[in-house]
Amino acid sequence: MYQKLFTLRDEKYAEFQAKLTPGIPSHTFIGVRVPTLRKFAKEIIKSPESKTFLHTLPHSYYDENMLHALLISEQKDYDHCIELTEQFLPYVDNWAVCDIMSPKVFTKHKAELMPKIKAWSQSPHTYTCRFGLEMLMSHFLDKDFLPDYLQIPVTYPPLFANGREQDYYVRMMVAWFFATALAKQWESTIGIIESKVLPPWTHNKTIQKARESFRITPEQKEYLKTLKI
Repeated sequence: MYQKLFTLRDEKYAEFQAKLTPGIPSHTFIGVRVPTLRKFAKEIIKSPESKTFLHTLPHSYYDENMLHALLISEQKDYDHCIELTEQFLPYVDNWAVCDIMSPKVFTKHKAELMPKIKAWSQSPHTYTCRFGLEMLMSHFLDKDFLPDYLQIPVTYPPLFANGREQDYYVRMMVAWFFATALAKQWESTIGIIESKVLPPWTHNKTIQKARESFRITPEQKEYLKTLKI
């Protein structure tokens, strides 16, 4: 598969992407732009080559992992999608691959998805935890919202025990989650910010991100400013 990806490469884009993804060796970036990867994924999704690729881990290149995440996102069978997701998550080693994976089929299986989100959010693996929290943010802050869901980022894995609060990519996802929750479910969420149960960095980053949002009113932004630690 990587041979095909090399035919789609943009070397300058590879250099740019490597700078945005610290900790990943620069030589593993082929340089395929995301729109091109999305188109390629849709073209090969039903091919035997795609099925083989999805069961061949680990990959050697960052772009292969991006393609893998996009192929998972296109799966139409929920159970198969979950199987592929759980096989792949231990190999996810950066925020970009983690965040691009958003299976469309999850929207039709909310009841089955919630136990998976809770399990992923408990994971000691950074990007499994981040993915679980991102799925919680994506699928359960609108019509399927329950106030109890706000406790998941507070209590799991437990997030801030055993040095976990030092994990930047988890902390950022928690801040992103609560900033989004403030925009969508203010009345239920503001109490968590007022109680200051989140560690200082995450608490303040939540307020920063919320105050940068167009979905937060000027009055709410001013009030949030008074809650900074």
